[in-house]
This record gives sequence, C-alpha cells and structure tokens, in this order.
Amino acid sequence: MLISYLVIGIIPLLFYSFNLSQTLQNYFEDTNEKEVLYQANKIAGSIQKADYLTDKSKQEMFWNELSEKSIEENFRIIVVDANAVVAADTNNMAIGQIYMVPEILVALAGRDEANLRKDEEAIYASAYIEDDASHKIGAVLVISSFSEVYQLISELYRKWIFMTIVIGVIIIALVVFMSQVIFDPLKNILATIKKISSGQFHQRIELKGKNEFTELGEAVNTMTQRLEEVDKSRQEFVSNVSHELKTPLSSIKVLSEAMLLQDNIPEETYKEFLLDINSEVDRMTDIVNDLLALARLENNENSLHIREVDVNKMLRDIIKRLQPLAETKNIDISFEAAKEVKVDADEVKLSLAISNLVDNGIKYTPVDGKVKVSVDADNQDCFITVQDSGIGISEQEQSRIFDRFYRVDKTRDRETGGTGLGLAITHSIIMLHNGSVKIISGEGEGATFIVRMPLKLKQD
Repeated sequence: MLISYLVIGIIPLLFYSFNLSQTLQNYFEDTNEKEVLYQANKIAGSIQKADYLTDKSKQEMFWNELSEKSIEENFRIIVVDANAVVAADTNNMAIGQIYMVPEILVALAGRDEANLRKDEEAIYASAYIEDDASHKIGAVLVISSFSEVYQLISELYRKWIFMTIVIGVIIIALVVFMSQVIFDPLKNILATIKKISSGQFHQRIELKGKNEFTELGEAVNTMTQRLEEVDKSRQEFVSNVSHELKTPLSSIKVLSEAMLLQDNIPEETYKEFLLDINSEVDRMTDIVNDLLALARLENNENSLHIREVDVNKMLRDIIKRLQPLAETKNIDISFEAAKEVKVDADEVKLSLAISNLVDNGIKYTPVDGKVKVSVDADNQDCFITVQDSGIGISEQEQSRIFDRFYRVDKTRDRETGGTGLGLAITHSIIMLHNGSVKIISGEGEGATFIVRMPLKLKQD
C-alpha cells in the first residue's frame, strides 16, 4: 500500500516538477534570445544610421553610446568590420583583434542569429550592418548572461523537490495512520474468524465506533452467535436423542431381566411384560422414524409432490381422523371455513404438519376443553388457524417450541406420549412450502397457531 501511494502520489509530482522546470527554462531561453537579438538589431540599426563604423570623427560618440547601452542592459557589445576585426568592445578586451565566432560569421553573411551557449551560460545574438548600397560592412554581437535565469530555474526546481519530499513524508505518515485505522481492525477481525473456524464459537469481535468495520464485526458476531446456537442445539439434540432412546431401552432391559431372573412366571405376567416391551419398541421406532423424517425434510431430500389441494376437505379429514382422540377427553373439536380455499402443496406433508398441530391441541387441552380449526385466504396466501383452550405457552418458551424434543409440559411428557418432534416436523414442512408458523399464547391461556401458506407455490 505504501509503494502504491508513493507511486501514485510522488512519481506524477516529480514528472510534473521536471516538466514544469523544462517548460520554464525553454520559455526563458526563447524569450531572452528574442530580446537579445532585438537589442542587437537595434544597435546595428543605430550604427548604420549614424554611420559610426565608417566615420572616424564619430568614434568617441559611438563608444560612449555603446558603453551606456551596455551598462543599461547589462550585456557585452562587440562591433566588428567586414573582416571580423573588432572595432568596439565594451569590455575593452578584443579591440583590433579578429573575432570570428559562428554568430558573427552568420551575420556577415547577411543573417541575424541568436544562440544560447549553455557551457558559458550566455546568449550570443548577432545582427549585420550594411551601407547605403546594402553591402555588409560589419556586424554587432551582443553577449547577455543567462546565469541568473539558470539560478532562478534551479531554485524553483529545488523547491519542487523539497515539496515532493514533504508530500512523500505526509503520504508515509498517512499510510502508517491508515494501517492502524484500517488494517488493525481487519487483523483483529481475521484473528477472531480464525479462532471461530477452529471451533471457538464463544469468540466475539470487539466493536469500537460506528463505521464499515463495526458493521462487519457485528455481522461476524451475529454469525458466530448463530453458530454457537447451532452447536448448542446440536449438543442438546444429541443429549435429547440419548435420553429419549435410553428411557425405553432401560425399560426393556428391566423387563427382560425380570423375566430372565424369575422362575415360574405366570403366563399373564409374561404376556404383560412382553406387551410393555413391545410398547417400548414401538416408542423407539416412532422416535427413529420421526428423526429420519425430520432429517430428510431439513436436508431437502424429499422433493415436494405439488398439486392443487382442497384445504377445506383436507382439514375436515384431519378432524374426522382425530375425533376419537378428542372424544376420550370430551373435547369439542370444530371446523370453520370463511371460504373455499385451494393451494399448491404436497398434500401428504401438509396434512401431516396440520395434524401435528391439532393433535398437540388435543393432548395439551384439559378435559371438556375446545379445539377450533379455521381457514381463510386473501389474494396471495392461505391462513390455517388451530386454536385450543389448553395449558398455553409462556413467552419465554415460545421461541423454542419448534426445537426437536422440546416439550412445554415436561412433567406430562410420558403421559401425553409423542416423540417431541411433531412441531419440529411441522415447522420444516411449512418452511419447505415457503410458508410460516406464528404462535399467539400465554401461560394458562391456550395456544393459537397460525399457518400462512402461499396459494401458488414457486419452486426453485
């Protein structure tokens, strides 16, 4: 990340600095060359107009004017004749000498020219002088220092380099700060996830502030809580299965040992023991069958055989089948239909789910109680309600009634019978149909189960 930010932030700045300095240098070179060439042409024109080069009587005036111009503009002026012999030099260094530099030769040939000599840090600009007949009788060479411009450009470049270094330091500081703000929470989350993946479901991510990392941590904590609940449910399930199977096995063992250890057992007692053993085997068989059914439902191994189901007829058949059980406790079981309802469903599985609800209502309703089954529908969903006047379910227990082997009235589990898997099976079947089950109850107030089913089932 540090390298990326340095590349993104500093390299373009360095490129910009270099490009800007080159642009400034080229601008100053071009501008100064034109300015010095203009001065050379101006001086050449003055010399030509005043005839300073051929009129010896004007030599002193000529010299004074060149000196003033040189001091005023801060450059050296050299004037040569047609033979490149120096007639005037504001530095008094080359008078009377032949001064053959390329710029003078070009000027004597009839062309003005200005060049920057980087090794000398100076601009050489030349202009020719001609007489009235347009003969080239001399040339003017103006030499202007360019070192101050170089110093200015170098100073700007140094400032840009300094600014680049400062920005680089700022970027490094920001990266270090961001690594603490961003990557430290990520490392903490990653470390916690690794612990969770090893089975430590009690681990939680410490949340600070309110940002995206907090939301990620909350999501991980929620997932971990669910995993912990699933693991706890699995352990409870294993414990419940062991308990449910251990009870009939213990009974079978006691009964069989009693038969083995006693001599001359009366036939009636022998048959009674065998009936008890058979009853316990049936109970174990029911538990195993329900467990297998629940496993198949939760693993979606059983595909739904969807067809149009007459809900009203299905409910009447369920009530008719369970009527004898209700009559043993003198329970009034009734059916009420707001309209004729048909749904797309697996009739066998749906009938099993509703039967479990009605059966539970009868089992947990006292003698002379009531169980009412009703059906209604809107444009999208069907609503099946099973209401009883039984012992009710407290709010604390309502969230667990669909857990496997969970019983509301634990003191009556042997009396009421069943495997403790009925509501779990009901819940799984309704979920397979993309429906939902809602309970409205209170302790001692009876229970109302409301099943919502879509009229038209959309299967994946």
